Amino acid sequence: MSAADQATAPATPPAPSPAFRPDALLPDRAPVRPRTEGRLRALDGLRLLAALMVCLYHYAGKNGEVAQSWYQSPAGKFPTLSQFATYGSLGVQFFFLISGFVICMSSWGRSTGDFFRSRVARLYPAYWAAIVLVTAACVLLPVVSEPLRSDEVLVNLTMLQQPMGVPRVLGVDWTLWVEVRFYALFALFVVWRGVTYRRVVTFCLLWTLAGVFARVADHPLTDQLVMRDHAPYFIGGLALYLIHRFGSDLLLWGIVAFSFLLGQRYSVTALWHPGAQGAFHRDPHVIQLIVLVAFAAVAAVALGWTSRANWRWLTVAGALTYPFYLIHEHLGWFFIRVLYRGAGLSPYVTLATTVLSLLGIAWLLHRFVEKPFGPRLKRALRTPRGARG
Repeated sequence: MSAADQATAPATPPAPSPAFRPDALLPDRAPVRPRTEGRLRALDGLRLLAALMVCLYHYAGKNGEVAQSWYQSPAGKFPTLSQFATYGSLGVQFFFLISGFVICMSSWGRSTGDFFRSRVARLYPAYWAAIVLVTAACVLLPVVSEPLRSDEVLVNLTMLQQPMGVPRVLGVDWTLWVEVRFYALFALFVVWRGVTYRRVVTFCLLWTLAGVFARVADHPLTDQLVMRDHAPYFIGGLALYLIHRFGSDLLLWGIVAFSFLLGQRYSVTALWHPGAQGAFHRDPHVIQLIVLVAFAAVAAVALGWTSRANWRWLTVAGALTYPFYLIHEHLGWFFIRVLYRGAGLSPYVTLATTVLSLLGIAWLLHRFVEKPFGPRLKRALRTPRGARG
């Protein structure tokens, strides 16, 4: 082309600028070779430990219906044990931290449909069985807990009773509603596009900021959507899994540190207040220490320090955790009333027998409900070929 032609030729239009994406600002960790995945049995043990913490809280660390089964407040029945049991409610935050780790691990390489099917198959079979068991126990011994109306029980089968304003059959149901919202957020913003280092980190950073803004807004809807008080634990778990998969870096440890700092603040404000606190007094420094230990325990798993804890019984412990967590509260009060007030067993024997009995029932639920019906439900939820696209 001549110089004249070049002068008269139309200029090549500039390439359009790519749309701004927050994750484009983050480093790509693809060159880092991820670790070979295997079952983290130490994590199974931590899950059961968290469930036992909550169980001890419901049996010996609070007042309410359990006092009816013991004839008196657990603080009077277990003067020393109750001082430790009252901190067991922090097992819930421990669960959320582990959940962030596990959900990030289990969703890697999966489609949104796979993620949805795995969560439904994991949660609902044991949950439905627990609803039936606890409802039956309330009918048999209503003095422990009044049975709900049939319409209320049916709504409970959806796991959406809390936003619907319906009473809960299972006392621990509120935590499942928190988990469901976490799954929905993670699926919507990460899983549907494919789980990557960048997307998970972006999600963690934006969710942290959203939680801070939600606290400023102080509106019930934003609180429900963003879960400002529980988010730091899920976010900490997500970042710790990335550390496990890709190795340590300052950004990930910064996310973990911020999550701990925000999480311990929520735990202290939720579980402690100045002045007299009655029989179940909590020290704010002990609350902070327990939250720190929870983060440190999951961090030890992330760093591979627990790789020698590979005993098979830990897998069994992990399998028992979810059904045990579902049934332990109301069925536990039922067992305590029968064993202590009916059979005349001593308080500590009653406590131990109740926990062991419910672990046995949890094994039955796992063996005869979760194992056979979970996979069937997962297969039944597959999209028919003719309906795809």
